[in-house]
Amino acid sequence: MTTGTQINDSTFAAEILDQPGLVAAKFTAEWCAPCRVLSPIFDAVATSYAGKARFVEVDGDASPQASVRFGVRGLPTILFFRDGEVVSRIVGAAPRGHIEKELDRLIG
Repeated sequence: MTTGTQINDSTFAAEILDQPGLVAAKFTAEWCAPCRVLSPIFDAVATSYAGKARFVEVDGDASPQASVRFGVRGLPTILFFRDGEVVSRIVGAAPRGHIEKELDRLIG
């Protein structure tokens, strides 16, 4: 389990779309082996970037509407939202440096 808030279709709008600023939403599932590889990396990045961005975990199985709406076709996927709009995405179990580089770019 990640350090971020757990999200599903019923809480997606309130927790992600209605939030100001930058939100990193990791789409994952319990059965997904690459998701388990990404979890400690995502947690570490969330700790390092606390206060600069919000980090949440979206259960892909409990969020089919959000997955379809935002074109999530593979897990894990990290979608970066700014003020409710997708501004970037990373698909797959990316290394920490890649995620941090994208966050640095988005934070400016």
